[in-house]
Amino acid sequence: MHDMILNISNLFQSWGIAGLYVNALIESCLPGFPLPPDVLLIGMCLTIPQKALLYALICTTGSITGALVGYMVGRFGGRPLFYNLFRSKADKLEMVDKLFEEYGAFAVFFSAFSPIPYNIFAIASGITRMNVFKFLFVSCLGRGGRFFFVSIVLMLFGETIKQYMNYFIIGVSVLLVAFFVILYKKRHSITGKKDNNIKTIVENKPNNEASKEQEYANN
Repeated sequence: MHDMILNISNLFQSWGIAGLYVNALIESCLPGFPLPPDVLLIGMCLTIPQKALLYALICTTGSITGALVGYMVGRFGGRPLFYNLFRSKADKLEMVDKLFEEYGAFAVFFSAFSPIPYNIFAIASGITRMNVFKFLFVSCLGRGGRFFFVSIVLMLFGETIKQYMNYFIIGVSVLLVAFFVILYKKRHSITGKKDNNIKTIVENKPNNEASKEQEYANN
């Protein structure tokens, strides 16, 4: 397995910028693909720091393109196609379903930025028929945020920060997830209170009208 990953990495590396694009594209639409684009991105940013932002842009573009492919697979192939192609990932799709029910588009953003499998979320977005523009928007925020974050950090700190990069990504991911979960719950708490207030007004309205009618009758 290690040799296979090394061979794939060497192949993409030999293609230069095109290899980075293809690597990011495949990783975003093929569950189980063993090589995240971060590996190639980090190496290229360290080799030519002046082009780090260009590499981040190419990586983001390739990843979003691949995610759109995955979205279309999910949208037009549905669950039967997913289960036929990726039987070993069936349990992961069920887990993603639960996250979608709870957090919606936020779940796509979390997966796009963090190390968890983004490709399954891309396919699941198509299966659940999430609005494609919303999907692309949160994907751009997540993937762009992740790859540009990596590139900028490497531009500033170079080789000394390389070994800690995964920890940085995980740390920032945890903070972002915590922030959006709190924001999400607070928003729903406010929405819930508004719904309860509306329900109370609607329930009390007939009683108020009955009181007015009784008052007119007495007069």
